[in-house]
Amino acid sequence: MTINFTKMHGIGNDYILIDSRDMERDWSKLAIAMCDRHFGIGADGILLVQPSDVADYRMRIYNPDGSEAEACGNGIRMFAKYLVEQGLTPPDTSEIKIQTLGAVGTVQVRRENGRINSVRASMGRPRLKPSEIPVALKEDIDVVKAYPLRVDGRELALTCISMGNPHAVLFTGEPVDRYPLSEIGPQVENHPFFPSRVNFEVVNVIDRKHVEVRVWERGVGETLACGSGACAVGVAARLHDVADSPLRVSLLGGDLTIEWDGEGEVYMTGPAEYVFTGQWEES
Repeated sequence: MTINFTKMHGIGNDYILIDSRDMERDWSKLAIAMCDRHFGIGADGILLVQPSDVADYRMRIYNPDGSEAEACGNGIRMFAKYLVEQGLTPPDTSEIKIQTLGAVGTVQVRRENGRINSVRASMGRPRLKPSEIPVALKEDIDVVKAYPLRVDGRELALTCISMGNPHAVLFTGEPVDRYPLSEIGPQVENHPFFPSRVNFEVVNVIDRKHVEVRVWERGVGETLACGSGACAVGVAARLHDVADSPLRVSLLGGDLTIEWDGEGEVYMTGPAEYVFTGQWEES
């Protein structure tokens, strides 16, 4: 059986998009095979186009380890561009509602010379209570802010947030490229404090308009970018009053703009690009 696919990326965070509206597969198994960077196509995950009863389309997200993710900020921008430019919506569409496992979000596409050059996505309200993230705290306080988690002999002051998927944000005074993310990241991801595992962001504040970030993504490892992670960073920076909105979030693959007024929905703006199209032959 042949599967048609399109590979895209959002500032280096790369995904394989499949129009799966008339398909049934073991998607976990397929994600493991397709995302392998040596024996497959290579990607940070697969995105499935599926019908929705509550939105224009449903986006399902599978990580390279086969786990299904609740949200993907970079992915939702690619998804929206794909829907419009592949003719799955009217060509003059400017706004699309997309359902994910975590929520329903509204995405606005922005054009230049007839082509979509950026996408602004509503990522919903941040969820801050322990039970919503989730984290293993008995007390359901308002915000898990600078929680002292002991990892590998280090005490990490983590601010925990859900953007439809769980995040733990660490502010550090040193450049993020010096942080031992490959050592600490997997230990934070799989710590018992996070019953659903967690995405881990390390942040250095440059000034109130600009931060630099590295991300250890749950089920993936270190990635060049993470949209929902950038949103979590924007929220955490406002909670700690170290940054303003809009905020430029510089990740290894490029920059995203994050907006949050401190109360309502978080908005993320950034690019989405095609890499190539192809066919996957199932064995």
